[in-house]
Amino acid sequence: MQIQAKTWWPKLSALVVAAALGGAVGAISSRALPLAGAAPSAPVVAAQTAAPLSAPAAAGLPSFNDIVTRYGPAVVNISVTGMTKTADAQQGPRLDPNDPFYEFFRRFGVPMQPQRPQVTRGLGSGFIVAADGLILTNAHVVDGASEVTVKLTDKREFKAKVIGVDKPTDVAVLRINAKDLPTVKLGDPAASRVGDWVLAIGSPYGFENSVTAGIVSAKSRSLPDESYVPFIQTDVAINPGNSGGPLFNAAGEVIAINSQIYSRSGGFQGLSFSIPIDVVKQVEAQILAHGKVVRGQLGVMVQNVDQSLAESFGLKSPNGALISGVNPGGAGDKGGLKPGDIVLKFGDTPIASSGDLPPLVASVKPGDSVPMTIWRDGKEKVLSVKIDAAKDVKAAQAQSDEGQAKLGLSVRPLNPQEKAESGLSAGLVVGQVSGPAAKAGIQPGDVVLALNGKPVSSIDELRSLAAKAGKHIALLVQRDDAQIFVPLDLG
Repeated sequence: MQIQAKTWWPKLSALVVAAALGGAVGAISSRALPLAGAAPSAPVVAAQTAAPLSAPAAAGLPSFNDIVTRYGPAVVNISVTGMTKTADAQQGPRLDPNDPFYEFFRRFGVPMQPQRPQVTRGLGSGFIVAADGLILTNAHVVDGASEVTVKLTDKREFKAKVIGVDKPTDVAVLRINAKDLPTVKLGDPAASRVGDWVLAIGSPYGFENSVTAGIVSAKSRSLPDESYVPFIQTDVAINPGNSGGPLFNAAGEVIAINSQIYSRSGGFQGLSFSIPIDVVKQVEAQILAHGKVVRGQLGVMVQNVDQSLAESFGLKSPNGALISGVNPGGAGDKGGLKPGDIVLKFGDTPIASSGDLPPLVASVKPGDSVPMTIWRDGKEKVLSVKIDAAKDVKAAQAQSDEGQAKLGLSVRPLNPQEKAESGLSAGLVVGQVSGPAAKAGIQPGDVVLALNGKPVSSIDELRSLAAKAGKHIALLVQRDDAQIFVPLDLG
């Protein structure tokens, strides 16, 4: 796992991680009826001696009415509109895989019809944290939005400005032009305990200000492809439209933002995940101060330590983060970390599992040194590691866009696994295709090996060679098991 940098709908595995969004819970009451053939006096005696059935069930259960009344007005409904391009339905022949022309069209593609812009709409939730209109929500709620509208419980609507988003943590900061707004009270997620009552307020399926309740099921959960967030797991009903809404504790304090669910159907099935509010506040502070989030990076890949691994390395208990890979030239490499080291402490914080390490590293200011207690050769050792800055995602994207301008290609270097599987020592994997490359038949997944006979192994090399080339160039690409030259006309 790389210690560095979602989505309405995260990846499918055995289960679907859906973008977290809650549903109102309806109570079904029942009453006892006399059985046919029972003695006439039986129901009368029961009525005189039995206590109401609802009394024991209601004893000790909390009411969240005070919280909803006081802080519900600070929860907002967020609607977004945007534009996306969809390909024409008649963009090419749809052939059966058994058709003799199927392989031809799969390998070499067909001319694409122009894509048509289409309006998209979405719903989410958020909550006001400052009376002058500062609002927190999920990044995936406003991702790609051209217009964001915030609706309050008093029916007022405002156009919102997106101050900043941080996709790795799925946090976004908005602002509306208003004053004297109701606000929520923030709490301490660390003080919450597994089994404590929590409740969510949001707009599931567009049903505004719906309230659901449950308990904290677990803390510090790690999810696939989510390195920076130690999620709070609950059984609170969360559904599409709840994304970005607050998770309250029993004291009426917001301890997290509702973000994701695990589901086979896309609806609530008892597993909801929320972003702790302390993580959110760190992101908010950086966005407000710098317009972006800068986080630390260690440059290592880690995995959990199970019982068998602990015994193999001579550990008494299966704790820590086992380093399985170290990026050459990265912070960990410079600090002396090696594959096979087990991180037991980062600073003064014990590491119970591999998921504990990424958020701790990310919270460190780049350039600061942190003592790390590791397990190596059957004993503890302390190393001082100077933390690097994680790569700026926006800067990387801008650089990639430069490369696309002339060739119409978005590419990245082969990773070690791809090199091993393909037998290639270098090359650039094609991600997105447009312009001249699309017209020439270059496809996503092709590997660019050379331009005009000169090998390329980096984006800078490809860009430099393309800048020096004329109007006609030849790319050598590998597609499946074959290498072919593809001519590009740059006009």
